[in-house]
Amino acid sequence: MNIFLQNLELPLFYFTLIAYLLSMLAYWLFMAVKNEKIGKSATCITILGMIANASALAVRMIITHRAPFANSYEFILTFTLGIAAVYLFIEFRYHLRALGSFAMPIPFFLLIFIVMALDSKDRVAQGITPALKSHWLEFHVLTAILSYGAFAISFALGIMYLLRVYAENKGTVKAGGIIARFPAPDSLDGTSYKVIRFGFFMLTLTIISGSIWANYTWGSYWSWDPKETWSLITWIIYAGFLHARLMLGWKGKRAAWMAVIGFAAVLFTYFGVNYLLSGLHSYAS
Repeated sequence: MNIFLQNLELPLFYFTLIAYLLSMLAYWLFMAVKNEKIGKSATCITILGMIANASALAVRMIITHRAPFANSYEFILTFTLGIAAVYLFIEFRYHLRALGSFAMPIPFFLLIFIVMALDSKDRVAQGITPALKSHWLEFHVLTAILSYGAFAISFALGIMYLLRVYAENKGTVKAGGIIARFPAPDSLDGTSYKVIRFGFFMLTLTIISGSIWANYTWGSYWSWDPKETWSLITWIIYAGFLHARLMLGWKGKRAAWMAVIGFAAVLFTYFGVNYLLSGLHSYAS
């Protein structure tokens, strides 16, 4: 049974990769020709990709008898699932199918990173250290995935907003053109704000649960590990944005740029810390 599952995991991974690629291309084609059948096909492919993504993680969990959070491969695969799940919720909740053309490239290129940058040994199912055997860790990583997924979607919304406003200011928005098919700027701005609020709440839970886990494991709630430091920096960026939004009325371009900057901090918190800086959270050798 274990051998069968091990042989099944790799095809599921590549099915997810191909599905996200086809989804991205289908959303781009949908934006180019505005054909609802193509748009619905893109959504269906995304759902299939998410199911394969979740199945690959489920197989890993069955093989290892633990949550799939022990290495970079598992975290990225969980990250892509979070992005796809948050995106699909936004598409169905707010009818923003055009967002898929900017959202779905993110999980696709994250999976490409696995293929291009990770050795095969980094993808092998392994046991975990006693420090990782904690339900607090599972909650910690789950909330991190949801927050990172939300911030990825807010980044995509921010890019769409900036492109739409730039085209409007230049007077290059043509009826029937691709930019004209973007949602209205106010809709993009409002949705991004809601997504960031959710992501910020999840990130707050991530930091709190991480502190509890750290105290349980290492006897200290906070040790200024690079991951902790950059998580705090990311939290401060989004907290500053939400404060400015409520108190100073920050909307529009400022909000869109904050979504972009915030997601850049998220990416550095993961990739920069894990591969460039040494620390308790590092996956680098």
